[in-house]
Amino acid sequence: MRVFVALAVLAASVFLILTTAPRLGLDLRGGTQIVLQAKDSPQAKADAGTTDRALEVLRRRVDQLGVSEPTLARSGENRIIIELPGVQDPRKAVEVIGRTAQLTFHPVISAQQPGTQPKPGQKVLPTTDGEQLVLGPIALTGEGVADASAGMAQDGPGYVVSIKFQSAGGTAWGKLTGQAACAPVGSPMRRVAIALDDKIISAPEVNPQVSCNVGILGGSTQITGRFSNQEASELAVLIKGGALPVPVEVIEQRTVGPTLGADAIRASVEAGIIGLALTALFLIVVYRVAGLISVIALVGYSALSYALLLFIGATLTLPGLAGLVLAIGMAVDSTVLVFERTREEFLGTRADQRLPKAIDRGFGNALSAIVDSNITTLLAAGLLFWLATGPVKGFGVTLTIGVLGAMFSTLVLTRALLFLAVRGPLAKHPKITGLAHHGVVRRRLEARDPKLYDRAGRWLIGSAVVLVLLFAGVFVRGINLGVEFTGGRVLEYSTGAPANVENVRNAVSNAGFPRAIVQASGDNAVTVRTEPVENTAPIRDAVAKAAGKAEQIRDEKIGPSLGVELRNNALIALLLAVLAQLAYLAFRFDWRLGVATVLALTADVLIVLGTFAWLDKTLDAVFLAAMLTVIGYSVNDSVVVFDRVRELRGLRPKETFARVSSAAVLQTLPRTVNTGIGVLFVLGALLTLGGGSLADFALAMLLGLVAGTLSTIVTAAPIAVLLDKRWPGAGKQRTKKKSHYSTTPAHKRDRTGAVV
Repeated sequence: MRVFVALAVLAASVFLILTTAPRLGLDLRGGTQIVLQAKDSPQAKADAGTTDRALEVLRRRVDQLGVSEPTLARSGENRIIIELPGVQDPRKAVEVIGRTAQLTFHPVISAQQPGTQPKPGQKVLPTTDGEQLVLGPIALTGEGVADASAGMAQDGPGYVVSIKFQSAGGTAWGKLTGQAACAPVGSPMRRVAIALDDKIISAPEVNPQVSCNVGILGGSTQITGRFSNQEASELAVLIKGGALPVPVEVIEQRTVGPTLGADAIRASVEAGIIGLALTALFLIVVYRVAGLISVIALVGYSALSYALLLFIGATLTLPGLAGLVLAIGMAVDSTVLVFERTREEFLGTRADQRLPKAIDRGFGNALSAIVDSNITTLLAAGLLFWLATGPVKGFGVTLTIGVLGAMFSTLVLTRALLFLAVRGPLAKHPKITGLAHHGVVRRRLEARDPKLYDRAGRWLIGSAVVLVLLFAGVFVRGINLGVEFTGGRVLEYSTGAPANVENVRNAVSNAGFPRAIVQASGDNAVTVRTEPVENTAPIRDAVAKAAGKAEQIRDEKIGPSLGVELRNNALIALLLAVLAQLAYLAFRFDWRLGVATVLALTADVLIVLGTFAWLDKTLDAVFLAAMLTVIGYSVNDSVVVFDRVRELRGLRPKETFARVSSAAVLQTLPRTVNTGIGVLFVLGALLTLGGGSLADFALAMLLGLVAGTLSTIVTAAPIAVLLDKRWPGAGKQRTKKKSHYSTTPAHKRDRTGAVV
């Protein structure tokens, strides 16, 4: 059955890969750039503050449109630059995101009669059918709306927009409809007009069942008007996204080239291929036939994860792909964990035990650690997806898909292939499989049996000293924030003829601006986006040298693309993700091990951040994705060790928690080393071949890999030991009710010699 399921899933994945084109982000293939200019209104002036508020409203609208990984930034006092990757109809996007969306609800006074003029405070607006209605003053605005969604009409053709009001909005809506319900059925005064930008989009009559001066209660309603699906969806986006504080006008729209050059993309692809090839070779050398099977399963995982991304229509970008890098490490980690547990079962059982049964028990013993580590990762990924926006949200999407693919690869594909392999000639020659002996690291550690945590405080003192020294870089050298956080300058040059963007990018980098983003902005123009800089002459000279000509046509200061709201949402999502992981670990293990895991995770983040400060590396959106990956890897490593702690605590109830923790770390160390080496090959190749943000991403990942591995040994485990000394009981399994039936395995029961 597992073989059948695996083949069916892989066949579907291959079909999707061959028939579906990927959606690449702006950093990989380019897209549409829209420049908006805010205008003064009677209610507000278009200054930096109102433009920033308008930017956040536009960001919500873009997210509702389904555009992944957009880039929005304020330029100057009243301009907004929007970059949309993968947008099929830019004009439609401009129409939706640029509307002011002033939603108002009015009482209907009467139908407009020829020759009559509205009274002060009243206005005449046409309906979608051309009927002229006299409307009273605004009774409710879009600020009273809490949510809006499109759906099919239940009582006729077309679609409707369902609106949920906030508490005050629901009260105002009930009052408005209650007044209208006092008019006779069929009278214009029994209608309520809903207007968007001074255009009546719906003027329904209040239902006859609604009582006078009572109105429609419950805080919700529906806009009807036989909308099409697209019209209803766009209207819901505008209502839910909120009203712009000031009107905006589209002053420029163009197609731009990718922010990552072809050389960078090619280098990342080559690094990925080389790294995966080295990882595959390492697994085959260490685990022989089982390693070869894991490599085949890893290829299947890659196909499945990529197919899932295509199926949901996700946009592939560099920060988003960081989630898949973490998932690759988790796939390798789960497989290695199963192999090590299988070795333990085969070598620790009786001589007549066969390899298939050892494999079955190996999967069973590793299941809890695999499930716990993946659930903690999915909790974080889910919260990042629901609460964050921009690159952080994209990371959550790809990480979720990667984790699901990794679990399928290990628990279904690898298991099916292993059982098929050991049922043939390999069953009689188990040593060929690589699962019939322990590795060199395990044998040497068991021979020495060091008591690691008899003095746990020394580990914490040493790790605290390292943490203080590295994190001091934040205060000594300071943090070098990227243009996404600080803003910068956008310089556009006319080159007179088509320029080679790669040559321009290299020239600007050699001129002292390695982090600058260079894009083609037309047939004969290039755009350079860089950090705040006063003297732009070196950039102009570099462009002229590479392109033959550089006539400046634009020079603007831009605000941060990762705005305050986006950063706050990311931090809130991250904090909630850590708390959710802590709660889950406290439930599955106990609160001491959960606290130890979170403290070790925090230390990992501070170490990587401080090291980047000492090295004067830039912190940008790619670094943010790398840090999220580091957090996921750190938690995963701690979960594996503490799962073994819980198991050994039940098997060795008389030993101290310090000795149990030491044994757990030593037994899981081969898995830690083998997994780390496998991921190290991928990141090392990317660090060597990549450049710019790619190299910094690989560096952050490598630092996180080392820190996450060591922190479990030198931080998490010692903290758990000290907490157990203060509050005993760490890692003990919950007691279960005893059954009157014996659950003791047959080979462990007392043998009396009686024969029945």
